[in-house]
Amino acid sequence: MSQINEKSPQHCAKRKLININKYHKRLLYTFTTFILSIFLLILLVWFILHPTKPEFSLKEADVYKLALSGYHLLNSSIQITLLSNNPNQKVGIYYDEIEVYASYKGQQITLDSSVPPFYQDHKDSNLLSTVLVANGLPVDSSFSYEVGRDQMAGRLVLNLKANGQLRWKVGTWVSGRYRFNVNCLAVLSFGPSVPAGPLTSKQGTRCSTTV
Repeated sequence: MSQINEKSPQHCAKRKLININKYHKRLLYTFTTFILSIFLLILLVWFILHPTKPEFSLKEADVYKLALSGYHLLNSSIQITLLSNNPNQKVGIYYDEIEVYASYKGQQITLDSSVPPFYQDHKDSNLLSTVLVANGLPVDSSFSYEVGRDQMAGRLVLNLKANGQLRWKVGTWVSGRYRFNVNCLAVLSFGPSVPAGPLTSKQGTRCSTTV
């Protein structure tokens, strides 16, 4: 008598389910391995190239107006030129956003001025010029007194600051956005007599940059 060996439909379905689960696990493992390999490759390239933060310096600052109108309301007009330098040999920089403003004794004395986005290739430099203005900007009650003291001392010290977002570019790979902050110190001659032209600083001072 021949032996009859028939598998029930429930048994076949269970075996099919096991095969599907194995396939899904294998697919998930392959996908995870691929993603981790790409991530490790990017990380390796990143550490090998080791991007250096950009360098900024203040080339020129001209103060055309810095006067109070009304009750502690400031009108100001300052033109500045910054030099931006990318010191990296193999890393480019996308500047997606740059907001520039001036401050005096810890208080902002102009509105933010936007610099158009741009790409900076490796070992490249760009001049960034913008005009910082304010009309009726509220300032501290001690503003006039502090300016008077600086005038007696013969110099006016301003902080010119830039904040924004950048991305690193290595080959075809582009990183996520990183915030950066720039702080430049401008020292302008400011005597007791009212100057015929603007107060000017052309020292070419180096700025501090954090990323």
